[in-house]
Amino acid sequence: MEAGEALGIAAQIAVALAGFAGVVVVFRREAVHEWSGVDKLRLRLLLANSILPLALSMLGLVLVTIEPMPPGVWRWCSGILLVATMSFMTGIMRMFRRLNLANAQRERLTRVIFFVFSAFGTAAMLLQLYNTAVLAAFWPFFAGIVFQLVTGMAQFARMILFLPE
Repeated sequence: MEAGEALGIAAQIAVALAGFAGVVVVFRREAVHEWSGVDKLRLRLLLANSILPLALSMLGLVLVTIEPMPPGVWRWCSGILLVATMSFMTGIMRMFRRLNLANAQRERLTRVIFFVFSAFGTAAMLLQLYNTAVLAAFWPFFAGIVFQLVTGMAQFARMILFLPE
């Protein structure tokens, strides 16, 4: 599969995932401003994990159209992905710390999900760093996008399957 084709598919999935965020909002009884802090955080995570991969896929698609393809384009894309994701995660962690989540953190399933996605996220970010410094290949950049999409899908499933807090 070519890079442009893979990025196009990722962009389509990201748009669908952003649409699912609307589905979550519509099926809740109360308005978004009445949601608990943790549910608002989960909605932000869902939206960010669809918008960020969409923007990164669009960036990659624009760069794929340049003839001849500039050397190191995937190195730059991985660097941008790393900076954007770390900026996003810094903001999310600030919001997470402001919330009183003692009860949510006690749930075993919540801890397992958090640690699994933290481990995969750390691996994805280290892969971006390696791609930026050494590799300069497409697949690590795409793996970072896929990680964000999978995280968004898991967040959507969690919001649909579990009761609001």
